[in-house]
Amino acid sequence: MTPSDTNPPKIPRRILTAVMNSVAAGVTPRTGIEHLAVGRKEEIGAIVTDLDNVGDGGAAFRIISGPFGSGKSFLLQLARNYALERSYVVMDADLTPERRLTGTQGQGLATYRELAKNMATKTRPDGGAFATILEKWISGVQADVMREQKLSAGDAAFAESVEVKIIEAVNSMEGLVHGFDFAQVIATYWRGYIEQDEKKKVAALRWLRGEYATKTEAREALGGCVRVMIDDDTWYDYVKLLASFVTTIGYRGLIVIIDEAVNLYKISHTQARLANYEKLLAILNDCLQGKAQNIGVLFGATPQMVEDTRRGLFSYDALRTRLQESRFAARAGLRDVSATVIKLETLSFEEIFVLLQRLRYLHAAFHGYPERVTDDQLKAFMEETLNRLGATRFTTPREVIRDFIAILNLLQQNPEVGFDALMHGGSFQPTAAGPDLDAVATEDEVEPAAQPADNAVTSTGIDTKFKAFTL
Repeated sequence: MTPSDTNPPKIPRRILTAVMNSVAAGVTPRTGIEHLAVGRKEEIGAIVTDLDNVGDGGAAFRIISGPFGSGKSFLLQLARNYALERSYVVMDADLTPERRLTGTQGQGLATYRELAKNMATKTRPDGGAFATILEKWISGVQADVMREQKLSAGDAAFAESVEVKIIEAVNSMEGLVHGFDFAQVIATYWRGYIEQDEKKKVAALRWLRGEYATKTEAREALGGCVRVMIDDDTWYDYVKLLASFVTTIGYRGLIVIIDEAVNLYKISHTQARLANYEKLLAILNDCLQGKAQNIGVLFGATPQMVEDTRRGLFSYDALRTRLQESRFAARAGLRDVSATVIKLETLSFEEIFVLLQRLRYLHAAFHGYPERVTDDQLKAFMEETLNRLGATRFTTPREVIRDFIAILNLLQQNPEVGFDALMHGGSFQPTAAGPDLDAVATEDEVEPAAQPADNAVTSTGIDTKFKAFTL
């Protein structure tokens, strides 16, 4: 296989920089991720099917489960990019100790604020798209009025006709939970737009983003047109309202991506943890029972967080019965990617090989030098890494990728050093996996660490016919 077989087309410098900086640090790139995508055909196919269902008026809920470093965030980011390309609005957030699904100190509202801040569209992929969406909608309504009623912006009846269409769209949401206040705030934004009153527009956006601390402050800022504000208990209801709204104004639906759900598993207080699991159950039921429309929800979690019967999702019977793998699939050793929980499989040797080929190309393109590492040397790197880490350690690509980028950096910065000398020198040690950030345990829950396998892996499983994997 030659580099041209797997090389992506010429990539803009900005994207190359983002990709190389991200992979070197072991984090998922926000942009350019498609240049690193190998394998995951079944998982991506399931997510694309979900997107189609959401676009047709349905709802979807998935938990992407995999060990630390297995590619959960990568797959979620890939799903985000797929959704943006297909004209969905996307909101995404990482959970932290300060951002949960619910809490006594506004942790649920903090999650909503992060989702709102990261709201993105195809034309505004980096987030902050709330105002852009509203402005685009108003401009679209104005264009419809011009076309349908043969009016121009200077006609006396133009503004009134636009307002009629605005109110029609807004009124369609008043029957939903909290729909009346949501509609009033949208109408306030419209009045600020037509009156060129930035204060009204900013007040409406602050309410929609959940930025008011008290109801009194919200009422005063919006001229008394609202009775409530988005808070810890109601934020998900407003996410559903946003799904309805963005669909009404021309988008295919709303996709909500929440990563690092393991932070719910790490909550030490039992009641607080169960309260978050109850909120997750409510979201799951909404999506799977047909109560929600035009919304898809993706969670990134770990096997331990999902399957631990003492403090994971399986400790909550209502979730366990909904998320547990079919005994028939488990008995036959098969995967069911239509299940609510998608378990990430280990990347194959061939897929890792193709990934390293792409990294080789991207690194050379970024630094502007001819590729020096051959395919045979890539195989030697994989063999050396596997032998030193043990077969069971080659389950996630993160450490292997970081080691490979480090080697490419050293070769590029020290052209007098050969690949073989660098690889087989006594000082080379593959990066060991760091502590499992997904795992937490109280003193009585600590178990002995698993020992790596003793058997060394040879190149027998690597030196096969490699083939490119496309999405």
